[in-house]
Amino acid sequence: MGIYLILGVFMLISWLVSWRLKSKFNEYSQVSFRGNLTGAQIAAKMLADNGISDVKILSVEGQLTDHYNPVEKTVNLSPEVYNGRSVAAAAVAAHECGHAVQHAKAYAWLGMRSKLVPAVSFASKWMQWILLAGVLTITVFPWLLLFGIVLFAATTIFSFITLPVEFDASNRALAWLEGSGMTSSQEHDMAKDALKWAAMTYVVAALSSLATLMYYVSIFLRRR
Repeated sequence: MGIYLILGVFMLISWLVSWRLKSKFNEYSQVSFRGNLTGAQIAAKMLADNGISDVKILSVEGQLTDHYNPVEKTVNLSPEVYNGRSVAAAAVAAHECGHAVQHAKAYAWLGMRSKLVPAVSFASKWMQWILLAGVLTITVFPWLLLFGIVLFAATTIFSFITLPVEFDASNRALAWLEGSGMTSSQEHDMAKDALKWAAMTYVVAALSSLATLMYYVSIFLRRR
C-alpha cells in the first residue's frame, strides 16, 4: 500500500501542476506579443543572436510537445508555438533555443544528461518488471530487487540532472528576451511565470522519483 500512497500523492500534485501550466499557457497565449513575431521567428532570431547557424527549427504535432533534440540539432515547436504570436509562444520558443545555446556552449549539465540517455532508456524499459520480480522473490533472490533499485536510481539521478538544465535554459531565454528588447516589463513577467510552471513539472517528477526510490530501498533493507 505504501507505494500506491506515494504514487497517488505525487500523481495528484503532478496533475495540479500540469493543470496550472496548461492554464497559464492558455492565458498567456491570448496575450499578443508586442514584437509581433511568431515563435519560429523568435527562435530564429535568438539562434542568430547567439551565433548558431546549424540548428533547424521544426513544427511538430501536439500541444506542449516543444523540445530541443541535441542529436539532430533541431528546435521542435508545437503548432501553437511555431505559428503563435503570443507571450506564451515567445517564452516557449526562447526556452527551447536556450537548450540549443547550452549545446553550442558545451553546458556541462546538458552534456552529462545526454550521456545518461542510453542507460536511462534501458533502465526505464526494464526496471518496473525487475522491481516487481525482486519484491516477490526477495527472500530467495534479494539481488534482483537490488538490481532494480540500481536501475531506478539511474532514472532518479537523470531527473535531478534535468533540473539545472531546464532552469538554466529558462534563465537564458528570459535574459535574451529582456536584453534584446523583445518584451515589455509586463510581458517579461508573464513569460517568467509561464516558464516557472513549466519547470515545476520537472521538480515534481524528480521528487516523485526520489520518494519511490526510497520506498524500494526501505523494502530491501527491511526484508533482507
